[in-house]
Amino acid sequence: MKDNSYLKSPDLMPVGHDKRKISTFGFAVMWVGMAVVLAAFAIGGEGVSSLPLGWVIFASLIGCVAIGLFITIVGDIGIEHGLSFPVYMRAPFGTIGTHLPSVTRGIAASFWFGINTYFGSTAMNGILNILTGFDNWAVCYALFAGAQLINTAIGIKAVERFADFAAPAIILISIWMYIVLTGEASAQGTNVWNWDGIEAGAGSAVTAFVIVIFANMGFWSTLATDIPSLSRFIKAPKYERNWFKRNRGTMVGSMIALPLVQTFMVVIGAICFIALGNFDPVVALQQTAGGLVLAVLLLMIVLAQWSTNTSANVIPAATIFSNIGGPKIPFFVGVFMAGVIGTAAQPWLIFSVLDTVLLVVGGVLSAVVGILVSDYYVLRKRRVNVPDLYKHTGQYRYFKGINAAGLISWAVGGAVAIFFINFSFIAGFFAGGICYYFLAKYWWFKKYKQVEIEDPSDDKYLGITVGRDWEVPADEAEEEAKPDVASMK
Repeated sequence: MKDNSYLKSPDLMPVGHDKRKISTFGFAVMWVGMAVVLAAFAIGGEGVSSLPLGWVIFASLIGCVAIGLFITIVGDIGIEHGLSFPVYMRAPFGTIGTHLPSVTRGIAASFWFGINTYFGSTAMNGILNILTGFDNWAVCYALFAGAQLINTAIGIKAVERFADFAAPAIILISIWMYIVLTGEASAQGTNVWNWDGIEAGAGSAVTAFVIVIFANMGFWSTLATDIPSLSRFIKAPKYERNWFKRNRGTMVGSMIALPLVQTFMVVIGAICFIALGNFDPVVALQQTAGGLVLAVLLLMIVLAQWSTNTSANVIPAATIFSNIGGPKIPFFVGVFMAGVIGTAAQPWLIFSVLDTVLLVVGGVLSAVVGILVSDYYVLRKRRVNVPDLYKHTGQYRYFKGINAAGLISWAVGGAVAIFFINFSFIAGFFAGGICYYFLAKYWWFKKYKQVEIEDPSDDKYLGITVGRDWEVPADEAEEEAKPDVASMK
């Protein structure tokens, strides 16, 4: 009998109905904290160099609503079955193959942790400099990173409670910055709403509009891939067959809170650029405020980055690293691994090329989103043989732990996304998803039968819709009575 322990880290087990603690309102509040990312300012700053502010807003709303829809769609995996992203990825990629796309997402999340921590540390350094004369952002980075990692390691409820605390402060600073910066622009004789951009040409304007849309989508494509790692903790009704009612908890946050808050952050970045020629909010605050007022505002920036990092970056990365290492790498160890990787990436060097990074990363991960949607909705019809996800010799073993259809489709979708870089998310999503559908349906699943496809029973293979909490044996004594469907040819 094969040892299944590496597939059964306690942090990766399905989350039951009574263990889901995040309410619809709670998740929306978490989105307020997550969406206030200072890097979003760069999208606005870049956008208004070629577009009027109104068009930047319109493009941002399109991109945010679109990615919010994708997030909600993929989030059903966590809502329905209580599964995390790296565990479900064993279905389209295999028990071993899951590590390749998962590690890509984990590293991307870790990089984002580093970027946001760097912004927060510069704000923290500004506070200490005002109050005490201290000036060393590297020390602030270490302290800020440590505080965030400890907060996340405590657990999901601690993350939600911090978001409840940080969200009002984040809203206040955003409104204050908008008022002050529009006033600064007016003092210079500039009406931000009459801004036409500094680069002429219809072609460049169209390209800029498209880039703003897909930069916003790429911004959250990382979370669109692994939203199940969060959505599995969101409360949902049992025996609810209406998809919209069942996923309301995810939908309100992802399709209302996200677009509104993210777009407002893009607007502030744009106005920063119009008024000051620089979309870095720390620089903007230092130019428009001083003394204790500046210290308080910088503190709010610190809270904003903290709230984003814990929910959107550290939890997904830690879950992925825990999946790779099994019980030897529990969740809290994965948390600190994310911190180390994010710091080693030297995030202070990435910001200058952020838009390009967003398009490339978004494109590569969009292919994974396409594969997830194709596998979960189109092929399996939301039915999953969950116990086998935790078995070394189960149906998701495939060929030595590899689902070749998934890996080939990921390579194809990622390449297409990079080739069509300005349309990276949509190009990668459809290329990866369509390629996976044909390879899996007409090739791979002919060789490696999937019981939920061969026997499409809701009662056997759905979760919360039929009132089921999936239970997976924690010991090594697996029920071997049924045949190993992965070996059926």
